[in-house]
Amino acid sequence: MSFELFISRRYFKSKPNQAIIALITLLSIIGVAIGVTALIVVIAVMGGFESDLKARILGIEPHLVIDQGDTPITDYQKVVAVCEENRHTLAAWPVVKLQAMLRSESRVAGATIKGVDPLDAADGLKVPGLKSLAAKAFPTASRKSAKGPAPAPIVLGRDLARTLGVFKGDTLFIISPRGALAPVGFVPYMKRFEVVDFFETGMYEYDGSLAFMNLADAQMLAHLKASISAVETRVDDIYHAKSIGKALISKLGPDYRFQDWINLNKNLFAALKLEKAAMFITLTLIILVATFSITSSLVMLVMEKTKDIAIFRTIGATGRSIQKLFVYQGMFIGMIGTAAGVLIGTTLCYLQLKYHLVTLPGDVYYITALPVDLKLMDVCLVAGAALAICFLATLYPARQASQLNPVEAIRYG
Repeated sequence: MSFELFISRRYFKSKPNQAIIALITLLSIIGVAIGVTALIVVIAVMGGFESDLKARILGIEPHLVIDQGDTPITDYQKVVAVCEENRHTLAAWPVVKLQAMLRSESRVAGATIKGVDPLDAADGLKVPGLKSLAAKAFPTASRKSAKGPAPAPIVLGRDLARTLGVFKGDTLFIISPRGALAPVGFVPYMKRFEVVDFFETGMYEYDGSLAFMNLADAQMLAHLKASISAVETRVDDIYHAKSIGKALISKLGPDYRFQDWINLNKNLFAALKLEKAAMFITLTLIILVATFSITSSLVMLVMEKTKDIAIFRTIGATGRSIQKLFVYQGMFIGMIGTAAGVLIGTTLCYLQLKYHLVTLPGDVYYITALPVDLKLMDVCLVAGAALAICFLATLYPARQASQLNPVEAIRYG
C-alpha cells in the first residue's frame, strides 16, 4: 500500500477533532448517495417507458417498409420473394395504405386505412396487432345476406371507434379521395363496411387513426387493381434492420427504397432520447451540489491537519504526494456515496419490477404500474459520472494542501 493511500485511510477512519467536519463528511456521502439513487431510478423508469413504447409500436408496425415512393408496386410477388430469401427476414407481406374519410350514422373522422391479405392477417408474426382477431375479422369467403352482398369487414382502433360512435356489427361508409370524373364533376368513391372488431395498442396515434381491412377491398378503394403500396417485413434483429434493408434494396434495384422502424418513428424516438439526456443532466446537478460538501469537508480537514502536512513535507513527502493524499480522502467519500446510491437505486428498481410498488390509474395511463428497464450500461454511466464529479471536487483543496509552506505551518500551526 502506498504512503498516500495508507494515510488517507487513517484520516478517514479516525474521528476529526471538530465534529462539524465529521457531519459535513456524512452529509456529503448521503448527498452523493441520494443523487445517484435518483438518477438510477429516473433513468430506469424512462428506459421502461421507452421499452414499453417500443414494444407497442413494433406490435403494430413492421420492422422494414419497402416501396417505390408514390408509385404503386405492380410486381410485388417478386419483392416479397426477394425479402423472404434473405436469411434475416422472418416474414414479408404486401399492404395497401391510404388516407380516407370514415362516416358513421352521426359522425365523420379521417383515418389511415391499411389493407392486408387475410392469410397474412391470420399469421401473428406478420401482423401482431391482429393476431387474436384475424380469423373472424377477415373472412376469406365473401358473405351474403338476404338483401344481397354483406358489407366488407373492417377492424377499427378502439379510440377511432369511440370517435365515430360505432360498435361491433355497426356499418359505416368509407369515402376515398381517389374517385372518378363524372358529368357533374369529381365524384369520390364510397363503400359500405361492417365493424367486426377493434384493436387496442395503448397508443392514441394508432388507436385513434388506424383501421385494417382486406387487401382486395383496400385495392378497390385506392384504385390500385393488382398493385400494392408497399411490402412490409419483420427481421430477426430489429437493431440491424437498416443494414438488412440496404441489402434488400441492393437486390431489388434503385427504383425501390426502404424505411426502418426507427426512421418511421424518428420524431418520437428523438424526443425520448432528448428527454432522457435532459433528465440525466438535470439530476446530475444533485450530485454536483453534494460534491460542494466534499470540497468543504476537505478544506476544513486541510486546516485541521496543517501540522501533519508540515511534518510529512519535512520528512520528504512531495507536494504531489500531499495532493494525492487528499484526493484519495475525497474519493473515499465519493466511492462510498456512489456505492450506496447504486445499491439503493438498483434495489428500488428490482422491487418495483417484481412487486409493482408504484401503481398508475388504469383509466388515465395505458399501463397500471410504473415500468422499469435498468441496463448495466446506464448504471455504469451514472456511477462513472458521480465519481468524476467527486474527483473534480477534490482538486482544489488537495492543491491548496500541496502548496502549504511546512516552516510556516509548524510555526503558526
